[in-house]
Amino acid sequence: MDNQKMSAKVVLAVIAAGIMSFAGVVIETSMNITFPTLMREFGINTSTVQWMTTIYLLVVSIIIPLSAILKRGFKTKHLFIAANLLFILGIILDIVAPSFSFLLLGRVVQGLGTGIALPLMFNIILEQVPLSKIGLMMGVGNLITAIAPAVGPTFGGLVVSSMGWRYIFVLLLPLLILSLFIGLFSIEQKSEVNKVNFDIMSLLWIVVTFVGLVIGFSSMGSGQIMSVKVIFPIVIGIVGMILLYHRSTHSDNPVINLNVLKNRSFAGHVLVFFILQFETLGLSFILPNYIQIVNNKSATIAGLIVLPGAVIGAFFAPFSGKILDNFGPKPPMLSGIGFGLLALILFVAFGMHLNDSLILVFYIIYMLCIGLSFGNFMTNGLKHLKQTENSDGNAVLTTIQQISGAISTSIISAIITLSQVSHNNLGEVKSTALGSQNALIVLLILMIVAVGFTFKLLLFKKNAK
Repeated sequence: MDNQKMSAKVVLAVIAAGIMSFAGVVIETSMNITFPTLMREFGINTSTVQWMTTIYLLVVSIIIPLSAILKRGFKTKHLFIAANLLFILGIILDIVAPSFSFLLLGRVVQGLGTGIALPLMFNIILEQVPLSKIGLMMGVGNLITAIAPAVGPTFGGLVVSSMGWRYIFVLLLPLLILSLFIGLFSIEQKSEVNKVNFDIMSLLWIVVTFVGLVIGFSSMGSGQIMSVKVIFPIVIGIVGMILLYHRSTHSDNPVINLNVLKNRSFAGHVLVFFILQFETLGLSFILPNYIQIVNNKSATIAGLIVLPGAVIGAFFAPFSGKILDNFGPKPPMLSGIGFGLLALILFVAFGMHLNDSLILVFYIIYMLCIGLSFGNFMTNGLKHLKQTENSDGNAVLTTIQQISGAISTSIISAIITLSQVSHNNLGEVKSTALGSQNALIVLLILMIVAVGFTFKLLLFKKNAK
């Protein structure tokens, strides 16, 4: 492959797949704003409306691990078309949904599309982009997916208040149709397609793993951490994960090749990648709630306060990828993880007295960490694998991203809820501030672990393949 030239078709193919990923994340984050409206319209309670997110996460989490075997067995363009049409069908179902059950059906179909689309974008980059531009294009891919959480809540709030929740889907439909036309023109097949034997037992253990973990951790948000409805599903999920790993490492044709985790350098990058995703989603729960409950501001104001940091972090992603291409992984990844540690120290130090200005500044510092390092942990980690293992490594990373997403908000929510319950004599404002500070301490500890592993990976250890 020419190490300098990159065709316009490859760029357009990445954008086409990226638009689907963007739409998937925007819908997920913007629909959270609609929960009170949906509860009133369909006459449902909080635990029921949460299935809007839970069922979507489940489907996406189950489909993503299949991405490597789907890539080997089907043409890239065919996968793209299937993902796009499923997404469009899911959106149409939700636009016309007469009941909440019908709305959930639309979310399931959207999850199928997003589950195929998320790893597809990075597979196109890894397979078709010249080596000298991999960091830049991985940064572009991460920009596309990172900007979506920043846009989602603000977009959802404005649409719900002015047009109604169904228009969240209506307004994204033209974007998906545009993606479909771009992809039909630009996506090309570069790798050979082979007949694959699908391992049903691996799929079974994937389903058991994610059903258990997602349902168990979702139930944790109520604050009843030691209840049967939390512990039992999590135990089932962990057992499923162990059986999946055993099946994967002892099968000639695994659905997801977990043997790549035996590469210690890659596994170390995966761990830090997991922690950074956990941190980001944890903060995205803590800060808007803190702004609304402790600082007594509206949801729209909360969205606007965190928006600058999210936008800055997203737009740093391609820039940091270019730094990696030109100067190696140390400058962007070490500086990024340093910003993350500094931000968490500041958040914890001012945890009981975080005014809006402090939150805005500290969150910008944190998002510099994400912009400089998050995508590069993915890019640099995959460099420690053989070329033939890239799609397997990508499947592992995107799966890990979903696992982290499934558990982070629930654990952080449970920490805050427990503090509110155990210190209810302080009142809602002070107990929420205390719970938020406790959650931030947990995030700080995890960030220290991430810093330690980053130094080990980049400075203190020769990274053998």
